[in-house]
Amino acid sequence: MPNPSTMDIAIGLRPTVSVVVPCLNEERNLPYVFGRMPEDIDQVVLVDGGSTDRTVERARELMPAIEVVHQTRRGKGNALVCGFAACTSDIIVMLDADGSTDPGEIPAFIRALTDGADFAKGSRFSEGGDSEDITRIRRLGNDGLNLAVNILFHTKFSDLCYGYNAFWRWVVPYLDLPNMDIPARSDGGMLWGDGFEIETLINVRAAALELRVAEVASVEAARLHGVSNLNAVSDGIRVSRTILREWRRKRGLSEAHANSVRRPERAEAMTMVAVSQES
Repeated sequence: MPNPSTMDIAIGLRPTVSVVVPCLNEERNLPYVFGRMPEDIDQVVLVDGGSTDRTVERARELMPAIEVVHQTRRGKGNALVCGFAACTSDIIVMLDADGSTDPGEIPAFIRALTDGADFAKGSRFSEGGDSEDITRIRRLGNDGLNLAVNILFHTKFSDLCYGYNAFWRWVVPYLDLPNMDIPARSDGGMLWGDGFEIETLINVRAAALELRVAEVASVEAARLHGVSNLNAVSDGIRVSRTILREWRRKRGLSEAHANSVRRPERAEAMTMVAVSQES
């Protein structure tokens, strides 16, 4: 039986949800993305990467309550870290602004968390998932990198390089992501962890911490407007280096480090209530 004091905290409550949306010149895509956002989202954080169109203005027109933050360096990784820092809800959802990740799937991610997961990982290649955007070369690269992670980290991931994830906010400090306050490189290059490799970094650190990870089937759509900033070759190299770096890091961590994760009473309580309501 759940601890009565723990249950008292959660009765009548639902987990609050923040959605982080990194943006760079996505003005034309925002009406679709925000139009499909579930009504019960508590906070939407738009992280602007220096857009030269009306991305920020359009976001505020569509969603007056939106919180806008400006990333401190270049790259999707830095944008996400800046967005996480601004979140105030129990759950954080990572969502792309180009229309490729469907906000209508957010309830499935939340359900995975309230069913007991610490981290809900989107997958295009689990049963029920699909991609209308991935090229053959990118699929081969993703499969190879995914296999490497499954071998090195003893995971059973079906998809590695996909950025649609959700997790309890208490997880963020344990991930130990790159410090957003470190100055940008003087040569204009990206610091490690600031690029698309952030998705792999988050996934493998969740595995190294032995978090309870649940995969959620997701359908990736093609980008609606504009051109992707992803480069299959250069970003693939950054992801490969990230996997090797994180494997070496994991070998240096003690078992006590993984066991140091402490789940807050509030999160455990809301999970218990969700389960009890179905029984």
